[in-house]
Amino acid sequence: MIINDSTLEEIVDSVIGGDLISSEQALALADLPSERLSALFAAASRVREHHFGNRVSLCGIINAKSGLCPEDCSFCAQSSHHATGVDCYPLLDQDTLLAGARSVAGHGAACYGIVTSGSGISEGEELAQVCATIKAIRAEGQIAPGASLGTLTLAAAEQLKAAGLVTYHHNLETARSFFPQICSTHDYDDDVATVRLAKQVGLRVCCGGLFGLGETMAQRVELVLTLRELQVDSVPINFLDPVAGTPLAAMHQLTPLDCLHTIALFRLILPDVHITVCGGRQKNLRELQSWVFLAGASGIMTGNYLTKEGRQPADDLQMIEDLGLVIAKEMLR
Repeated sequence: MIINDSTLEEIVDSVIGGDLISSEQALALADLPSERLSALFAAASRVREHHFGNRVSLCGIINAKSGLCPEDCSFCAQSSHHATGVDCYPLLDQDTLLAGARSVAGHGAACYGIVTSGSGISEGEELAQVCATIKAIRAEGQIAPGASLGTLTLAAAEQLKAAGLVTYHHNLETARSFFPQICSTHDYDDDVATVRLAKQVGLRVCCGGLFGLGETMAQRVELVLTLRELQVDSVPINFLDPVAGTPLAAMHQLTPLDCLHTIALFRLILPDVHITVCGGRQKNLRELQSWVFLAGASGIMTGNYLTKEGRQPADDLQMIEDLGLVIAKEMLR
């Protein structure tokens, strides 16, 4: 399929009218040459503006439990299979987690994610502590609590929901066809099951991926079509910032235009889904960070990431103001 200017305009009109693009169209958009990307970005920006206007949303996270993860994900600094020198510590206390929530809220974020390393959280003391913290965050009423605790059981999901959790985050990371090259310690269906279970109990689901692992553009399309099928509520887009000591330490696949191409592709396939650009933003987009919104993103993660420093929130706030965008106090959908 050949995508020319008129075809692209027809696709955008169709998407804004409520239609979903086909896999054939998605693959054709993924195959656009660099000289056609400015038109693609304009198309994606038009779709974002249709659904979200000039509003964008911020989120922030805290590395609530770090290191010693038994999974062997080839990109991860926290895997016990890799010698990365990452800090290792147990679940942080409630006061520290609450302080993190207040800090993130103070920078304009609408969602605060409590993130723990490992395959899944212990359903004893750890889960009880997280639930107590979620209740305390809800009681203060400054920000919506989210959590990323690994794979879930139904009982754990129900406890989190009852405690007041708003969003559960669980990335698929990459396409099913590429996943075995990234992780061998659990199955792709385990992650899909957790996404479905979180939705089943009524949680808002944040699920996306990490790009620049060696996957093809076609595999990025495969992932986003899976996310569309799962009807996730929010999609975080991360770009690999290689970590010394991991199998992907020497992987440098991405350029700023590659990153923006991926964002625009996701926006056209998921027209009304909140898309947030998260990890690897500074490293991979460099001077083009502000272009993420022009390419269709409706949010960014601000502050630090799990094991690496992020951009100063004040710089992000200034960037958003300079673009004439407005920070929404609520999470976008």
